[in-house]
Amino acid sequence: MNTHVERARRLVGQTAAREIIPAVPDQTGRWLMHGYPDPVARWNHHPELEVHLLQHGSGWYIVGDRIGRYSPGQLVLVGSHLPHNWISDIEPGVHIADRDVVFQFHPQWVKDAQSLLPELAALEPLLSRATRGIEYSGASAQRGTAELMAIGGSTGMARLQHITTLLRTLAEAPADEYRLLASPGIVPPSDHQASRIVDLAMREVLTNLNGTVSLSSIAARVGMSQSGFSRYFTRATGQSFSDTLRKLRLAKARQMLAFTDDPITKIARSSGYNNLSNFNRQFRAEHGVTPTEYRDGAGPSRGERGDPDEGRTAA
Repeated sequence: MNTHVERARRLVGQTAAREIIPAVPDQTGRWLMHGYPDPVARWNHHPELEVHLLQHGSGWYIVGDRIGRYSPGQLVLVGSHLPHNWISDIEPGVHIADRDVVFQFHPQWVKDAQSLLPELAALEPLLSRATRGIEYSGASAQRGTAELMAIGGSTGMARLQHITTLLRTLAEAPADEYRLLASPGIVPPSDHQASRIVDLAMREVLTNLNGTVSLSSIAARVGMSQSGFSRYFTRATGQSFSDTLRKLRLAKARQMLAFTDDPITKIARSSGYNNLSNFNRQFRAEHGVTPTEYRDGAGPSRGERGDPDEGRTAA
């Protein structure tokens, strides 16, 4: 058997699809900070809701079927059992310290607290929206970030106050300071192997976006048949492997169009398109404009973090 297939199969057996969040007996929820790479930084889901801040670095995020670029300061609320992962653009051997700040809390805690504190019923619309993942911006993101950081540095009643203020901030964010990420009805993988395979596959894809990446090569990388891998990937992400690869490549192209002066032919090659006509056709089909029109003003201005429809599967 091919050694890289053997290695991939060993890796598949080492990671878990569903993250187990340890309860802290004397605290509400779990606050932690971790770097990247890290064992907890993988494609996973869990019953706890998660407020997730990216402090450092840039790269790709995948929340349900939403794929896009992230930059420092991104604040996201991930719903219960919504699959998610953040993958940083780093060279092998590089480590980003304290990349992520996370606060995780079980929805049952909210329901139990509501029986004693009926005012917490105001959080129900937030919990409903969170099933699709929510990205915050503007003043809401700034206030949410401050409260999230304060949770980690406080105890007792002060800590509880920061938790409730964080949730209130997210719940009361105006419509122009948040956006829903995933399509409705995203279901977590039905078995552990699916998530493990997708995690390995996504890392392989993101390190080879400008090269030759195919269904057959990734299937071989994870030690599966093409049809088996395709079924696993679709079930775990809600979209096909080919759609995911296309969205990732076009997201990379959009970033280069917005933030560089590189010629469009170079951008096409850097995004994995050797045929310029095919690149223009795919870009127009996805975004409604050509790459040239996008750069000339049809897309977001330079410095804008992202387009609301970045990496979106049609609902």
